[in-house]
Amino acid sequence: MIQQILHIIFFLLFLYLAVYTVYFFIVAVAGKLIRPRIYQPHPDKKSIAVVIPSYKEDHIIINTAQKAAAHDYPVDKFRVYIAADRLQPETVAQLKQIPNVEVLEVFFELGSKARSLNKLFNWIPAGRHEVAIILDADNVMMPGCLEKVNAAFQNGFRAVQSHRMAKNLNTPVAVLDALAEETNNHLFRKGQRALGFSSSTIGSGMAFEFLKIKDIYDDQDILGNPACDRVVDFETMKADICIEFIDDAYVLDEKVGNKQVFEKQRTRWIESQIIHLRLFFDKKSGHLPKTKDYFNKLFANLAAPRLLFLGGYFLAFALAVLEYLTGYSILFPAPVWWLGPMGLYGATYIIAIPGKFYSRQTMKAFAHIPVLVWSMVRSLFKLNVDRKEFVHTPKAFTQDN
Repeated sequence: MIQQILHIIFFLLFLYLAVYTVYFFIVAVAGKLIRPRIYQPHPDKKSIAVVIPSYKEDHIIINTAQKAAAHDYPVDKFRVYIAADRLQPETVAQLKQIPNVEVLEVFFELGSKARSLNKLFNWIPAGRHEVAIILDADNVMMPGCLEKVNAAFQNGFRAVQSHRMAKNLNTPVAVLDALAEETNNHLFRKGQRALGFSSSTIGSGMAFEFLKIKDIYDDQDILGNPACDRVVDFETMKADICIEFIDDAYVLDEKVGNKQVFEKQRTRWIESQIIHLRLFFDKKSGHLPKTKDYFNKLFANLAAPRLLFLGGYFLAFALAVLEYLTGYSILFPAPVWWLGPMGLYGATYIIAIPGKFYSRQTMKAFAHIPVLVWSMVRSLFKLNVDRKEFVHTPKAFTQDN
């Protein structure tokens, strides 16, 4: 009886892992074979608001604001806006001295990215900007980023996700976090666009029509939602707006440097995914057009974090060894059947990981994967999808460190 129950459990696990592994593999191959569109500077320039919510990030926000204000886009066509939530008075004073930067001081009891953005969008004079790009307080736009964003909007897109990449590779955990980010870029942005689907958003480095993103953040339901980035992705899908991914519009982002922050961040991400998934079944979401993006995003949101996939395959491998040693059948189907999806999963990563990560530094970082898998498992026991505060992860790295 116990053996039959185990066979049923592992058969269901096998089906789940195999189906999603095939999905990831197809997307990875598409992202490799089909080149993304390259955007050249357009003679006409959209007016762009660069909006940056900052919560207790005195140590990094000045550097971020200075680099954003000095970006190589016509200075009369963009402006930087910062929501200063609990920044020190001297930090606010320094920010106000930076040309082309405007600062709005805000204070929220629990700290809220959504409320900060809502305040910013309603504070910026109506009609001043056509496009808004959202950055985190640690983000740095690389040269040409806004030019490429502008070109995408000039070509008819109403939403754009830039290529967010690692600012730092200073610890093994940061290397693995950067590798995960680039894999996500390939699978959920580059690969999705190659197949004709909308890119997913990341939470920063994403640009929208100003009036549309203001309208999304004016919804009261988003204000207390720590997964506001996922709500933005959902509402964009609901409006049948295709999100373009610009592979060479780079935005640098700080990667987490230790497993404690990694665990905290992943807890927030899993909560956000669950909240995103619930939106598909919430009656308050209203009518949802059953487009190809609707079904694709619903399917993608049902996928577990890929570190848990790795854990699942490792468990199957360990049980296969145990079966060999004891002769007691645990897995179903037989271990040889598991080799197919395991190999395909490995091939997916080989395809999706950029060549620059095939290095000795990455090989050393791989030794930390079991610890991070365990951190991911621990994060499952800390989930609170009804929390109202934004789970803040501290950032401190600048390119000048």
